[in-house]
Amino acid sequence: MENKPVVAIVGRPNVGKSTFVNRLLGARHSIVDDQAGVTRDRIYFDVEWMNKEFTVIDTGGIIPGDEDEIMLNIFTQAKIACDEADKIIFLVDGKDGINPVDFDIANILRRSKKDIFLAVNKIDSPEKFLNINDFYALALGEPYAVSALHGSGGVGDLLEAVTKDFEYIEEEKKSENIRIAIVGKPNVGKSSIVNALLNKERVIVSDISGTTRDAIDSKVKYEGEEFILVDTAGIRKKSKVDWGIEKFAVDRSIRAIRNCDTAVLVIDATEGITDQDKKIASTIIDAGKSMILAINKWDLIEDKQASTINKFEKKIENEMPFLSFVPKVFISAKTKQRLVNIYKLTKEVYSEATKRISTSLLNKVIMEAVSITPPVSIKGKRLKIFYAAQVKTQPPTFVLFINNEDFLKDNYIKYLENKLREAFGFKGNPIKISAKEKGEKK
Repeated sequence: MENKPVVAIVGRPNVGKSTFVNRLLGARHSIVDDQAGVTRDRIYFDVEWMNKEFTVIDTGGIIPGDEDEIMLNIFTQAKIACDEADKIIFLVDGKDGINPVDFDIANILRRSKKDIFLAVNKIDSPEKFLNINDFYALALGEPYAVSALHGSGGVGDLLEAVTKDFEYIEEEKKSENIRIAIVGKPNVGKSSIVNALLNKERVIVSDISGTTRDAIDSKVKYEGEEFILVDTAGIRKKSKVDWGIEKFAVDRSIRAIRNCDTAVLVIDATEGITDQDKKIASTIIDAGKSMILAINKWDLIEDKQASTINKFEKKIENEMPFLSFVPKVFISAKTKQRLVNIYKLTKEVYSEATKRISTSLLNKVIMEAVSITPPVSIKGKRLKIFYAAQVKTQPPTFVLFINNEDFLKDNYIKYLENKLREAFGFKGNPIKISAKEKGEKK
């Protein structure tokens, strides 16, 4: 999206501006130090929040009237940032309390004629919450209590207010090739599966656990469509991972999950389901990725009968009920039994991942679900869902606009998720549901 709205983060030194920017980015891009004035130049970052994009300017601290050359330069940079910005977040220190310099900065910001949002940082405990009352004296409206370091407080409320009139970004273009990450614990046959799918010995295969150190990309075509297969190192329990090469190999495997479109979790049929299989499955779901469960070495299961697959599926259902929406395929890398089903299922779950539901149809399903099973009453009050919207795909992500977040319980979220699956499918994909409070409207 071109011409993104610009938001400047300003305030005196050492109030946590760079930490706040890092919180928005989810990474330590800005230099953070306890020494005042570490950030000296304007630094620009693109941020996406709730499917809205904007540019953040991380400025140096403002010290009005300070003739020191560095501080004067920081002050000039911040003034330029305010001129460039569409909106300004004025960050103050809730731990130290109001400072005389804060009044000078507030006066300067008011002259900018821009929308000003006062954020009181370092409110990381309930007893510190009362500290925000002092900042009403700045006459910049209601302060937002935040904790940039811990991510607690009203960061979400602040960003919702700041981005209220920002446009939603257009859905990203689909990547040319679907990335399939073959993941699992060591020695379940991941490399053998990749080789069988590629029809060549592209990846080293060995009975020795941990042969694959790097995530290896290979391009392959099936029925006219290209896929990228990613073979990964086995993911062992943290307690059993040696520091060094193996530690970084596991980290790359986790990164491969985050960067893929579909993760194929490989389970050893001869071992059955292990705790580590469950942990890797949870990692895939937390990453919001499409998922297929591949039970490998099926050729080694003796005395197979027509009901053997059904019994194994029942076992998966009992031991991993949170994977009820994930398709299962019973394969053999050695005999290539049902291997091509991985491609077919990948196309299917990818299609489900990128599916977008119209707002009118979505709300019809949600309201019907509420009428069938209304939320329970809590102290005489009840959850009200005003409307719902799909804000993202990959994974399908929905926001419910409600009267009170405290009334929305996990079991009711799960109920609504099941209703969405009944109506729209989303096979092989986790569904993300969040909530935003809205005042009652007719």
